[in-house]
Parts: sequence; C-alpha cells; structure tokens
Amino acid sequence: MPDLLIVGDSLAFHGPDRPYPADEPRLWPNIAAARLGGTAELVARAGWTARHAWAAITGDPRVWAALPRVDAVVLGVSGMDSLPSPLPTALRELMPALRPAPLRRVVRAGYRRAQPVLSRSLARLPGGGPATLPSRLTVSYLEQCRAGIHALRPGLPVVALLPSVHRATEYGLVHPHRAAAEAAIRAWAAGAAAVSVLDVAPLVADHVLGGHGNPDGMHWGWDAHRAVGAALAEQLQRRPVRS
Repeated sequence: MPDLLIVGDSLAFHGPDRPYPADEPRLWPNIAAARLGGTAELVARAGWTARHAWAAITGDPRVWAALPRVDAVVLGVSGMDSLPSPLPTALRELMPALRPAPLRRVVRAGYRRAQPVLSRSLARLPGGGPATLPSRLTVSYLEQCRAGIHALRPGLPVVALLPSVHRATEYGLVHPHRAAAEAAIRAWAAGAAAVSVLDVAPLVADHVLGGHGNPDGMHWGWDAHRAVGAALAEQLQRRPVRS
C-alpha cells in the first residue's frame, strides 16, 4: 500500500519551529508513506476543517489527479474543527479580506487579544460555547468526503484522524469541544464502509502537554510526527477497514 493522499490542516506540515515544505521527510505524512514503501500527496492549509477538506476533494485538481492512483486517503482535519471560535467562523475568515490594510491589522490584532479571554469565558457555558465547526457538521462533511471518494474508488481505505490536544494560549488553554468531536467522528466511522480512525491524542499528549512541541502549544515536534507517522503506517498495514 505505497501511495497516500492526505488532506489535512497545519498539523500535517508544521514542525517544532515553523511550517515546512510538503516533501520534508520528518513530517508524519511522509514518515507513514516511507514506512509503507511509497509516497504521500499532501493537500493541506493552516486552519482547514472538514468543510475545507470537502472543498479540496471537490475542487482541487491535485486531489483529482491523486485519487485514481492512491491506496488510501487520510482525512486529518478534525483538530481545527474542535477548537473554540468566539467569533463566528464565517466572520473570522473574512478578516484577511478587510480593507484598507490598517483596518485589517487593527481588527486582527484586537481579535487575537480577545480570543483567549473569550475562549476561557465561553468554555464555562453549557456545551462550551461556539466551536470552529460543530461536531454534527464535521461528520456531515467527513461523510461527504467519504461518499465522494468512494463514488470514484469504491472500498478505498479512508482514515480519519481524531482531534489532537493542545496547550495553546491563543485558545485560552481550553478545548471544550474535543470530546464531542471525537465521539461524533467515532460514531460516524463505525457506521461507514472502509473507514477507520487514528487516535492521535494518546500518541502526542505527553509531547504537547509537556511543552516539548512547538512553543505555540498547538503544533508538534519531530518526536510526535514520528509517532503519528509510524502509527498510521502500522494501521494501514493491518487495514482495519470494512470494504
């Protein structure tokens, strides 16, 4: 099973100090592919959620070119979905389009200052306040991804990564939606053909929560990338999916 298509967020290409090119061999997609004796096609951007994954699968020609030849697809996008989002996601994503530039800088700086405080405050509410993407929408988009993949490649193994953990001051050190997102993704995968999940939290928790990853408290160092890549390769070798 040599070739993988990974649709992911910044955890797929961000290392202990900065983002890296997609062909960096220490990134977990490339570690997994190398252990399987093949290559990884990485389609990812910072901040991507399951909704962005669906947009990539339907609209990115790199995905169209890769799908006919790959041996598995990895959906590594649930981490951003489960993060707190005090400002509605649609409004937050409009910030880069604000004009003039001085206004954009003021608004972004203000939101960055407010986000940790608001995240902690809203986390005390029933349900933890708003998430970047509610878990029901996460699984809805993941199912659309699966259905689109299997319309072209019936039975192709699909692996969904469960949400990671963080200690990011940017998000007020809170993660109130992680449990709900994990439960929803597990339930979806249990009822979907040719789908399995990879639980990355146990693989990276000591690393991230112990302060051994990126100083931002979100992204991983190389030890965590190695652990996730090795676990993914092992899982794909076992092929614990239903076709």
